[in-house]
Amino acid sequence: MSRRVRFGIEKLDQMLGGGLLPGTLTVVYGATGIGKTHLGLTFTWAGERYERARGLILDMTARGDSQRHDEYAKRLFGWELGRWDHAVRPGQQNPFPPATHLERMRYCHEFDYGGRLEEYQVVRSGDREFRRDWLAAYAQRWKAVLPFFYFHFASGVKRIVVDGVDPTGSPHESMQLYIFEELYRKIIHQDGEILGMEILIPVWRHRDFIDRHRYDHREVATLLLVTTEETLLDDLIARKVGEGDIGASANTILLMGRRMGQGQVGRALHVAKHRGSACSDEIAGYTITDRGLTFL
Repeated sequence: MSRRVRFGIEKLDQMLGGGLLPGTLTVVYGATGIGKTHLGLTFTWAGERYERARGLILDMTARGDSQRHDEYAKRLFGWELGRWDHAVRPGQQNPFPPATHLERMRYCHEFDYGGRLEEYQVVRSGDREFRRDWLAAYAQRWKAVLPFFYFHFASGVKRIVVDGVDPTGSPHESMQLYIFEELYRKIIHQDGEILGMEILIPVWRHRDFIDRHRYDHREVATLLLVTTEETLLDDLIARKVGEGDIGASANTILLMGRRMGQGQVGRALHVAKHRGSACSDEIAGYTITDRGLTFL
């Protein structure tokens, strides 16, 4: 069997035929409060066990309330999760983050744009295009995110969790999904050498570092957590794929929802899609405890 990217949760890894496939995108759909963030943190933490490198968390929430990743990480794993704040400027003599900084700062929240694409656009000559003021601000945030991914990938990180994507009736109009697809194509699955040359300027000064820290982006697995309006698992299973729905191109889809039975409302998970691998058809009940997500 080819290498798998494991959650470290025996039941879930079994349901996935051993785990996720390297280099692929997994989308987790579920209502707020169902346990997606717990699952995501478990996935990132498992990187320490399987690849000797904890994963990254990119928080895209545009809501006022916090996802509380740092609190959950400390309670579940004793993990002091820090926020990325290392800036890289062209011509900088020493653009590299200290090793201790790199190890701890695995959380980033640069993109807090929500709503629809049209809210950030204007109409010119009959066509919609992004406002220039927004493009300028977006470009600065993009520059801040580039080194977050590059330096961690260069140090051996192979897992990413993207959290905070809000419900949308029109996925093709979602600003959050637009930004994610840009990140996925242009950063996460960009050639490591090209990414290094884009960040470390002048390239000739940092060529040795770029050459010594090459990595294969095809080994990086991404977990995208998407909040839905549907709360019941049955409704999620019956949910139609909308235009521009990111799940259509994902390799794997996990559904997390409520399930009613025997006078109780519980939680359950189902693997709706897992290309290139055997997977379970079962609906597996789970609960959220002080230790995180536990299957029944």
